[in-house]
Amino acid sequence: MTQSIAIALVSGGLDSMVSAARAREDGHRLLALSIDYNQRHQVELAAARRIATMLGAERHVVLPLDLRAFGGSALTADIDVPKEGVGTDIPVTYVPARNTIFLSLALGWAEAVGARDLYIGVNALDYSGYPDCRPEFIAEFEKLAEVATKAGVEGHPFRIQAPLQHMTKADIVRETVRLGLDAGMSWSCYDPAPGSLHCGRCDSCRLRAKGFEEAGVPDPTRYAAA
Repeated sequence: MTQSIAIALVSGGLDSMVSAARAREDGHRLLALSIDYNQRHQVELAAARRIATMLGAERHVVLPLDLRAFGGSALTADIDVPKEGVGTDIPVTYVPARNTIFLSLALGWAEAVGARDLYIGVNALDYSGYPDCRPEFIAEFEKLAEVATKAGVEGHPFRIQAPLQHMTKADIVRETVRLGLDAGMSWSCYDPAPGSLHCGRCDSCRLRAKGFEEAGVPDPTRYAAA
């Protein structure tokens, strides 16, 4: 029986690493897509390459798309990354419509190669409150894919797989252990410190450290600040 193909969005972070590994565990042939959007934390792309290789992706596309042309985020403009702790409002590290853009690109590649499953590592529990990480966004994008593509209108729908959607960060850390992944290969920090260190204070670093602590798993991450 021929294996199906899955497109996995691989940012280089912990969540996308686990999501892509789940695609492989689900029996798919893996194609990995990373977007070089001229993000502040370019080091994550090196992590994405390591992860794609480790997972045996048949192809890894790093697609250039300079979102600094739009700005509007601390990751794509000269805006300070918040270091005060995870709040309740959508933070300035939100990149306008990022997951909509990224999933659209993944959808285009999926249709071109005959894939029906798109994997994305969004999470709606321990996260920074981004609207494009929520279950309703994933559900609506799946509906969009059905009416926006030739495959969809011809009766071959796409499935947006978000296997981490309802996991805590601790659950995700435990998944790295279960799947035999090296969490130290991943990169989470939005504002890297000198010496290839995670800053330890941005939202993403705080959530990462919290996940390892709550999971009771040793954290392999090198932080500049505790």
